[in-house]
Amino acid sequence: MKRWRSFPVQLFLLIVLPLTILLLAIALGSLTLHQHAMRSMVAERDERATRAAAAAISEQLNHRRIAIRSLAFQAALSDSPEHALADATFLLPDFDGGLSLYDTAGSLLAATTDQNPWQARAIQEHLTSFDHKGLPDDAFFLPPLTDPTSGETLLMVVAQEDGFIAVGAFSPVMLARQVLSNLFVENAQVLILLVSQEGTIIYQTGLLNEEGHEGQQPGVAEALRGESGTAYLSLGRHEQVVAFTPVTPVGWALVTMEPWRGEADPLLSATEQAPLILVPVLIMALIVLWFGVRQIVQPLQALERQATRLGWGDFTAIQEPVGGINEIQRLQTELMHMAQKVQIAQKSLRGYLGAVTVGQEEERRRLARELHDDTIQSLIALNQQIQLAQLANTEEPLTTQLNRMQQMAGQIVNDLRRLTRDLRPIYLEDLGLVPALEMLARDTSRMLAIPVLFHHSGTEHRLPPTTELALYRMVQEGLNNVGRHAQATQAEVQLCFDEHSVILTVKDNGCGFIVPESPAEMAATGHFGLLGIQERAELIRAQVMLKSTPGTGTILTVIVPELSWS
Repeated sequence: MKRWRSFPVQLFLLIVLPLTILLLAIALGSLTLHQHAMRSMVAERDERATRAAAAAISEQLNHRRIAIRSLAFQAALSDSPEHALADATFLLPDFDGGLSLYDTAGSLLAATTDQNPWQARAIQEHLTSFDHKGLPDDAFFLPPLTDPTSGETLLMVVAQEDGFIAVGAFSPVMLARQVLSNLFVENAQVLILLVSQEGTIIYQTGLLNEEGHEGQQPGVAEALRGESGTAYLSLGRHEQVVAFTPVTPVGWALVTMEPWRGEADPLLSATEQAPLILVPVLIMALIVLWFGVRQIVQPLQALERQATRLGWGDFTAIQEPVGGINEIQRLQTELMHMAQKVQIAQKSLRGYLGAVTVGQEEERRRLARELHDDTIQSLIALNQQIQLAQLANTEEPLTTQLNRMQQMAGQIVNDLRRLTRDLRPIYLEDLGLVPALEMLARDTSRMLAIPVLFHHSGTEHRLPPTTELALYRMVQEGLNNVGRHAQATQAEVQLCFDEHSVILTVKDNGCGFIVPESPAEMAATGHFGLLGIQERAELIRAQVMLKSTPGTGTILTVIVPELSWS
């Protein structure tokens, strides 16, 4: 009794043994169902293949019928039968038995090859059975003819037009072999029959059954009556799947037959043991997989998305619960505490960066002032001295050198003036953000030799000086990136004054790049300009959105909310 009450025995009797019996029943039942499914699948596959083959043969026959009909029209319009056949030589690949023209009395007028006497007699005998006015209006096929010398079967298609009868001959065996070889794999166990209305085998692969004539083959009579479908035939130990369908233009029958177990046996032998081994493993794997996806993978994916948003400055994203196992929840709690500390540190850092930025701008103004008041003025004075030396000089070589020096001094003055404008945007201080960006786009277009368009919309108004300066520097850095990296042929700057925000956009049609997932990756990947734009946006509490993929250009969008400029 103690042995029966032990946990291993109870586990075996209550769980393992019933589960084994259940799986054994499932395995045997699934094997039976699988046999029926494979039987039906092979039958359905053979029926589809047979229908496709019959459709392909019908299409080829219709193509040849239309060609002969066109030849009859051409003969009626041509100067002579020989000329008509000469124009139809492109049809010879489809009519390996040749093309010929007859009159309504059945006399041969012209032929592309030496017309065999037996062919001419066969055609004349068939035409004399019709009154020439009673021939069908469309092209039609004669019954298959057998060459008495070579034993080859030929099929002829006939068409009449205005006293001319066009005839084309070709081998149906070659046509059937060409079509069926593309749809059926050669296999000794597969029987393929193409039977004419008279019951003659036109094409055959494989062996007939041992019971006799091809007319007794299952499916032949049904296909000759115009029916399509499948049937099953038991031959010894193997059950055959028979698929049949008619070939409509000529009323032939196409029949295929093969043992379905030949297709199913390898898989069936494997499935006899597979359920006993794989079903428990599969069930356990599904349970573990469901638990892992529901409690681990999905919460971690949600936490990853929140961390990405946190990296771009959205500190509220990390507060949304993600669920999952206890360890993931504790990880989210730690990230929330870390985000709070980072937010506090960022506020302190923002003041420091603001002071650094102010000092940087002051230093730029000082450099711009010194360059304008000292260096540029000295260069202007030097240029004037060169001009005086030019007036006093009469020697030709020295005059050339003085002219070159004057040009270099003028170019240096222009470069320094452009540099001072970059260091200290005077238009921004005096006229505002819109004229300053317009002038910046014009100067950049001239410097990069590409169109740089500027558009603004909405009701224009002045923003705080720090905000305007930050936006100006962002555009300046964005256009510098266009010139250095984008390889663009056009750039555009857009400034929109909305009711509750100011939206700034810089875009180009350049080569693009892979956008870092977070600002922390910008420095590691060498995107220091983008990092500077992100830092300036944080100082004015703006949001930066960057969209770019290789080969599609780049779009930089900066959104300044009303809170930052009101």
